[in-house]
Amino acid sequence: MVAPDGEQIGVKKIEEALWLARQLDLDLVEVAPQARPPVTKIMDYGKFKYEQSVRDREARKNQTRTVIKEVRLRPSIGEHDYQMVRRRAEKFLMHGDKVKVTVRFRGRENERPELGREMVQRLVEDIGDITSVEQNPRKEGRLMHAVLAPNAANIKRRKDEEAAQEAEDAEEADEANEAEEVLTAQQEATPETPAPDQEEQE
Repeated sequence: MVAPDGEQIGVKKIEEALWLARQLDLDLVEVAPQARPPVTKIMDYGKFKYEQSVRDREARKNQTRTVIKEVRLRPSIGEHDYQMVRRRAEKFLMHGDKVKVTVRFRGRENERPELGREMVQRLVEDIGDITSVEQNPRKEGRLMHAVLAPNAANIKRRKDEEAAQEAEDAEEADEANEAEEVLTAQQEATPETPAPDQEEQE
C-alpha cells in the first residue's frame, strides 16, 4: 500500500486499507494488479483521471500525424509535366508528408511494367536526398504504386541551407540598395553643368 505522498505504508489487509483511505477522505486505487501482492495507492481518483486526460491530450497534440499525398505519372509523360510532378512531390516531402506515387498504364503500356519502374526510379533519384523508398513499386492491374517517406535529417539540412541562402540574398539586396541610394544622393548633390551657348551665326 502506498500513501498519497508516495511513501510505502506496507502490506495491509483490504479492510484496513479501505479504512485508512476513508479516514483521509480519499480513494483506494489498485495501481499494479499484476504484482503479488497487488499494489494500491490512496489518492483522489477524480483528480487522477483528470490529470491523466490532460496528459493524454498533450501527447496527442504533440504527435505528428502521418499524411499520405499522391502524385500521378504516366510512362509517356512529357518533360514539363514530369517536372511539375517532381516539384509537387518534393513540396509534400519537405512538409513531412509521405508521397504515394501512382503510375497509370494505358493500352500497350500495360505490357511494359518496367517503364513504370523506370519512372519511379527517376523520381527517387531526382529527389533522393530528402526521401527514402518505403514501399517498392508494385503493379496492380493498370496501376503501379510506390510509397516515398521523407528523410527528416536531410530535409532539416536543406531547410537550413535555404534559410542561410535567403539571408545572404537579403543582405546582398540591402547592400545593393544602399549603394544605389548613395549614388542617387551624390548625383542630386552635384550641380548640373550648364550647356555652352551656341555661337551666334553671322
